[in-house]
Amino acid sequence: MIPSYDPNDTEAGLKLLEDLTSNAEAIQEQVLHEILSQNSGTQYLRAFLDGESDNNQQSFKNKVPVVNYDDIKPFIQRISDGESSDIVSAQPITELLTSSGTSAGKPKLMPSTAKELDRKTFFYSMLVPVMNKYVNGLDEGKGMYLLFIKPEIKTPSGLMARPVLTSYYKSQHFRKRPFNKYNVYTSPDQTILCQDSKQSMYCQLLCGLVQRAHVLRVGAVFASAFLRAVKFLEDHYKELCADIRTGTITSWITDSACRDSVLSILEGPNQELADEIESDCAEKSWEGILRRLWPKAKYVEVIVTGSMAQYIPTLEFYSGGLPLVSTMYASSECYFGINLNPLCDPSNVSYTLLPNMAYFEFLPVDDKSHEEIHFASHFNTEDDDGIKEDLIVDLVNVEVGRYYEIVITTFTGLYRYRVGDILKVTGFYNKAPQFRFVERRNVVLSIDTDKTSEEDLLNAVTQAKLNHLQQPTSLLLTEYTSYADTSSIPGHYVLFWELKPRYNNDLPKLHDKTMEKCCSEVEDRLDYVYRRCRNKDKSIGPLEIRVVSLGTFDLLMDFCVSQGSSVNQYKTPRCVKSGGALEILDSRVTGRFFSQRVPQWEPLGLDS
Repeated sequence: MIPSYDPNDTEAGLKLLEDLTSNAEAIQEQVLHEILSQNSGTQYLRAFLDGESDNNQQSFKNKVPVVNYDDIKPFIQRISDGESSDIVSAQPITELLTSSGTSAGKPKLMPSTAKELDRKTFFYSMLVPVMNKYVNGLDEGKGMYLLFIKPEIKTPSGLMARPVLTSYYKSQHFRKRPFNKYNVYTSPDQTILCQDSKQSMYCQLLCGLVQRAHVLRVGAVFASAFLRAVKFLEDHYKELCADIRTGTITSWITDSACRDSVLSILEGPNQELADEIESDCAEKSWEGILRRLWPKAKYVEVIVTGSMAQYIPTLEFYSGGLPLVSTMYASSECYFGINLNPLCDPSNVSYTLLPNMAYFEFLPVDDKSHEEIHFASHFNTEDDDGIKEDLIVDLVNVEVGRYYEIVITTFTGLYRYRVGDILKVTGFYNKAPQFRFVERRNVVLSIDTDKTSEEDLLNAVTQAKLNHLQQPTSLLLTEYTSYADTSSIPGHYVLFWELKPRYNNDLPKLHDKTMEKCCSEVEDRLDYVYRRCRNKDKSIGPLEIRVVSLGTFDLLMDFCVSQGSSVNQYKTPRCVKSGGALEILDSRVTGRFFSQRVPQWEPLGLDS
């Protein structure tokens, strides 16, 4: 199930992709057969398939239930506490992967095996030929990718619990990876593996600046992480330039491995380079700064789908026209698919699922084009009674235009597990479907019968930003989150916005009328049920925008990291509920604005 090929051979890689996608159905059957043959004797599967043939796939679909994390948590907890791996996996569980703490409130633990690292290495290798197909000359320079790790937690069993990216970067698969001329980094491994994220950031940026003549692409995993690096550069460029000018490294970098690896790259003083970089960074506006600092860069590689889409305007501001490339769709539970058209517009990104990564099934979700009759149960995160398991479909039987929640059966001990991601089928590549990531099922705002999804909120905020901020005020919305405030009756939506002037670092000038129009615009763009609650039922109060001071969302990330989130996997939560997060946001509010009118609403024929 893990083909081998030379990642330096682009043609071989593209042919392998053709083979995988052309034979998706047969490969999926082979994957399920292999998983069941290996793991039918596990305690978990025996409870449902006792007496069945090892590879009876129909019995598996008929008898093994579709589950959430709460259903499997006791089994994983037993392994974490020291019981045998064969509770869920015939292969030894070698580590537990933690999910992003911002997606489910606290990290979930996902079982993983040594063999799974081979599968991830294969997955990463398949990204290379796709980029080579669209961008020439990537073997003639380096990538400035800002990658980070988080310290592990030892479980009672002795197994380490760590974020999926930390797992990979600390593995021998990454640290002793064979040379790939298309994938050379400016960051030495020692800087990536540094436990101190600030030292790691400083050293990686220093290496990227020193080698800027060789940088052909820049990026990080998520757009938010990359923009945090831009902000770090803005705050520290004078110190970085001083190090380049003198050929030394600042004294607060105390990690010896970092210091030694960076000093070997500095290779002495470079006055001319330091002056060039400082001159670029000292410009009044940082618009296009990425292209100025790395003039040979061909694209910015960051994930800009799902909630990351709200960063696209800010990335475009800094990038100076460089394409924004979102290459892959993956999670702690499984690596799913790759973007076969990487230079497409960020709003059109679709991922083609690789059929050999896991066994994929899909739960249909009500079509978002329908209004109230479907919104009542749409993406319900509290009650799953509306899910009809008999409607679940296999990978090759999904329908274009439909929304699904992805369900996975992995080689590592997850069986018919609901990941929580909502996807929309956009087409097929050969026999393999292509999906647009829509949102996490869990992220919603609700006061009454309204159910506002992450995508709906993003679209509403985007329209308000475009219509009322960018042209008349030249303000950038750099971050946002939301909160369902039920401390008063009726409750209302609160949006926390961090705003920054487009052309300087002065405090943003807020105009009451403009901000009130933003409030109303967001409400106008929200769904039918929300507008009915506001207009007819009066069960929701006027939407509020609270503007927070610059740097607030950096503090929010620091707080979330302190609560167990991974720096590398961190994504700004689009809805906050924890008291600590709210305290940080509310303590830095500089302006409060409310919608001054109710949104328009007209009853549908189905409305009661």
